[in-house]
Amino acid sequence: MRTAIALICASAGAFIAPPPGGSTPIVSMNMLGLAAASGTHPAKALIERAAAAVRSDPQRSRRDAQAALALLAQRPDAELEIRAQLLLCDYFSERDRGVAEAHAGRARELLPLVQRQGLQAGVLNCAGAILETVGDNERAGELYDQAVAVAEQTGDREMLAAALYSRGYLQGLRARYAAALMDLKRAQAIYEQIGLPHHALTSLNGIAIMYNRMGDYAQARDIYAEALKEQRAAGMYREVSVTLHNLGRAHENLLQWNNAQEAFQQALKISRGLKYERGEAYALRGLASVAIGQGDPKGALTILDRAAELQRRTPDARLDAQIQLARGIALHHLNELPESAAALIHALDIFEQAESHQELLATYSELAAVQAAMGQWQQGYLQLLSAQKTAERLFRNQIDQRFATLKVEFDTAGKDKENALLLRENLANQNALAQARRARHLQAAVIVLTAMLTVLLATLAIHQWRTTRRMRVLAMTDELTGVPNRRAVLSRLPALLKQSASRCSLLIIDIDYFKRINDEHGHSEGDEALKLVAARLREGIREPASIGRLGGEEFVVLLPDTRIDEACALAERFRQQIMAIDTRRWAADRRITVSIGVTMSLALGDTPSAMLQRADAALYDAKRTGRNCVRVRLSAHECKAENAPADGPVDDRAEGSGGNEERYAQQGDAPAAGFT
Repeated sequence: MRTAIALICASAGAFIAPPPGGSTPIVSMNMLGLAAASGTHPAKALIERAAAAVRSDPQRSRRDAQAALALLAQRPDAELEIRAQLLLCDYFSERDRGVAEAHAGRARELLPLVQRQGLQAGVLNCAGAILETVGDNERAGELYDQAVAVAEQTGDREMLAAALYSRGYLQGLRARYAAALMDLKRAQAIYEQIGLPHHALTSLNGIAIMYNRMGDYAQARDIYAEALKEQRAAGMYREVSVTLHNLGRAHENLLQWNNAQEAFQQALKISRGLKYERGEAYALRGLASVAIGQGDPKGALTILDRAAELQRRTPDARLDAQIQLARGIALHHLNELPESAAALIHALDIFEQAESHQELLATYSELAAVQAAMGQWQQGYLQLLSAQKTAERLFRNQIDQRFATLKVEFDTAGKDKENALLLRENLANQNALAQARRARHLQAAVIVLTAMLTVLLATLAIHQWRTTRRMRVLAMTDELTGVPNRRAVLSRLPALLKQSASRCSLLIIDIDYFKRINDEHGHSEGDEALKLVAARLREGIREPASIGRLGGEEFVVLLPDTRIDEACALAERFRQQIMAIDTRRWAADRRITVSIGVTMSLALGDTPSAMLQRADAALYDAKRTGRNCVRVRLSAHECKAENAPADGPVDDRAEGSGGNEERYAQQGDAPAAGFT
């Protein structure tokens, strides 16, 4: 549509299409006869009507342009054919890339045959629109720059305004808001000067899109609402559907779900009446986002399936990414995490190529949350960092662009002031005072924006600190049982051993016959057994004592300032409490039992490794003497029995662990496991 807006002459307003569902006007033989009598080509009226219908009925625009090409095949006119080819290029750029490129190529071949050299800008503009639709914004931007340069060199104001509009819209997508606003305002002014008010209205909508992207959602909403009145009055139904979608996006950003839903539903109804499938897909994506916002992710997925089916009939890569982003958010709400991550990664690839910063920020943030929920802490942390960097870059860019926009406005006001001084010297003092007041207002705005930036950066710093702290806690916690992991609990031991005035004790607790639980009842019941044992151990200690999971089915308890007899008593209490765990849902006649190895630090020269070796040796003694008992080892050659073991086989600890985590072991494999 951006190419087509350059091809409507000032008199084309007479060809506004009827509402969707009305009769389709045709070119009568009388019209063609009048055209022939006046010396004008009969295809010219069709082309002008096709160009006007771009805003009201794209299907009729296509039919009229194709009819014009049929007439031009009988009576060639290179300039008129280029205009018809560009209208069809614009139509198919939203629907079929190959067909659009074919029309653009034919228009390019005809350029040497025309006197209006500004049409070259129209060809470049259409080629850029094709690339922008498929997400290649860098190359599209280069073509738009060339189109602006050609239109300026040839003095073709219609083509210049169209190229400026296209370039401004793309620069807004890439977060270059000041440059975007300059191009769009310039395009609006040119259209007003050459008598194309409907084109100027389209440029105004582009300006509203920039306000929406810069975070001024209320301003954008008000502009859209005002534009809708004029578009409806002029019968610009295709433009009405687009503006309604944009209005819905503004309400969506403001979290005004009911208003957003109403706007998207109206956009959907009009797009269906026009058979405008791309518009339908965008409206459905909006309705899916509303469903998510209102707590209905399942309903959102159903809507997104319909949107995706329509999107597959278009080459619009950014629409595909937006649908996948919404799908990822809905799947996250439904806790379908792998599918959510896949959809978000798909969207991320497209947004990164298109340099679409706002969508990148939303995708990074959602993907970080999904990966964290999946336990992929490192990947989630990296995505969170990317989101924070994108947010900082986007916010700083918004601030910089706002300052640049204010500067442009200030410079423009300065030029107006100079002209006023030349024309009316008697108003010089009043103008100077007015400019001084405005300068003070600008200074106040700069101060406010600087304060806002400072607050935002402080907020980001606090958020980063909290995130880092949370990641550290997660890195020191056993994911399954929720107790500290081996690294966390054993990191306290060196400091305790350096305190020569106190002794500390250490317990290693191993679940007996744990492997049988996994083999006979499944790993889910084994995981439940680990959680129950961890919960009993955690209930039985208080600070400064600490508990941790060594790995597999082994736990460690660190007891500062605790004598060996106190440690043995606590170990015996643990043994009895774990035996009391209700296991009736697994087996009516069996209980969970543990074997416990106990040691105490030596007076001088003891090390964490030595203490762990002694506790592990004591645990080995408990396993070897029948399990379900407490054993003590105070030195490498001393063994003290506590609580005679229950009857049972005497074997080693070679049966193996049912867990998946690596464990600490100084002698042999993990202890045997199961029920007694």
